[in-house]
Amino acid sequence: MESPVYIQIHNTIKRDIEAGRWSIGDRIPSERELAVDFGVSRMTLRQAIQTLVDEGILERRVGAGTYVANQKVQEKMSGVTSFTDIMLAQGKTPSSRTVSFRVANPSLSEKEKLGLADDEQVLRMERVRFADNVPISFEVATVPETLVRDFSKAEITSSLYRTLEDKAGLVLGGAKQNVTAQVASERTSELLRIKRGDPILRLRQVSFLQNGKPFEYVRTQYVGDRFEFYLER
Repeated sequence: MESPVYIQIHNTIKRDIEAGRWSIGDRIPSERELAVDFGVSRMTLRQAIQTLVDEGILERRVGAGTYVANQKVQEKMSGVTSFTDIMLAQGKTPSSRTVSFRVANPSLSEKEKLGLADDEQVLRMERVRFADNVPISFEVATVPETLVRDFSKAEITSSLYRTLEDKAGLVLGGAKQNVTAQVASERTSELLRIKRGDPILRLRQVSFLQNGKPFEYVRTQYVGDRFEFYLER
C-alpha cells in the first residue's frame, strides 16, 4: 500500500534535514517553491509541512517563513491517562468526532517512534475531542495495525486505552511527552472553532505498554485558553 503523497513529501523533507541539507535554524524554501519542486498542489504541500510542524521538526514564524526547529527544553511528565478519564475526573462529559480513520503505511517518524518493522502498517486516526460539547483538542493518533485489527472502529475511537486494557488484556505503562506552544493553522482553527493564529498547546506523546513496547504515537493540539497541564512534584 503506497503512502499518501503528503506523507511521502514529509518523509523526503525529514530525510533531507537529517542528511544536513538544512541545519537547525535554517529557513526552508517557501510552500510555493516546494510545491513546484514536488509537482503537487499548495494544499498537499501545506499538509506535509504541517505534519512536520506538529512533530516539532519544523516551526512556522509569522511573516518570516518556515524554519528547521531548535530542540526544546523538555519537561518530564509521567503516566498514561486518557482524555476520557481526564474529562470524567473533572465532572465533564467527554466526546469526540472522527475526522479520518485509515490503515496505511507509517511515515518515517511514526515508524521510528513505534519501533515498527518495514512491513508493518498503522492505524492513523484524526479526532476532535470535546468536553461538554466544547472542542478542546485536535488529535492525530497512530497505533500499530496489528494491535487493533480485532476491534471495531467504535471500540477504538470511543476510548482506545480502555479497549486495550479491558478487551485486549494489555497493561499500560508510562509515556514520553513533549509540550510546546504554537499558533493554530487554518485547518486546526476550523476544527477547534478558534481563529487562525490563536495560541495552542502542542503535545507529542509516545505511550508504552508495561513491558516497554510503544503502542501509540499521538500529536495533539489543545486550545490555549480551554486546557492547561498540571504537574505535581
